[in-house]
Amino acid sequence: MRLGVAAVAAIALLGVAGCGGDDADDPYAIPDEFQDYCEEVDEQQAPLSAALAAGGRSSGLIEALPIFETLAAKAPEDIADDWEIVIERIHDLVDALDAAGVDPASYDRRHPPAGLDQEQRDTIDAAAVALVSRTTGEAMIGVEQHARDVCKTQLAP
Repeated sequence: MRLGVAAVAAIALLGVAGCGGDDADDPYAIPDEFQDYCEEVDEQQAPLSAALAAGGRSSGLIEALPIFETLAAKAPEDIADDWEIVIERIHDLVDALDAAGVDPASYDRRHPPAGLDQEQRDTIDAAAVALVSRTTGEAMIGVEQHARDVCKTQLAP
């Protein structure tokens, strides 16, 4: 009996929730102010997944940098600061590697290339540490969560 009453109540609630015919009631509708950004997220998913898969932890992020920059350019104000942190940290590592003349894909901290001085190693290490810092991680979580919550999708499937 209780199960029957619960089923009837659930059906009634679903019927009421389905009324109105307005996208504002649709939990899967993307708000207009986020539409361009969410379209860009959808468009960049496959290239982003490929870039991240192409390299290791840091080199994958470096490969993804142009995609991140494209997404950041369309990002809504509420996550612009998070995108700025992510992009800045990746740029810092790219700049440190470039200044040292090191290829990101082949750089091995434990076995650095010959001719790399201690100052260059320290600069690369500092940029790498900042890239994997809590602040950067939280910013990345923020942009990923925003894509899930607002765009109803993942940045990279």
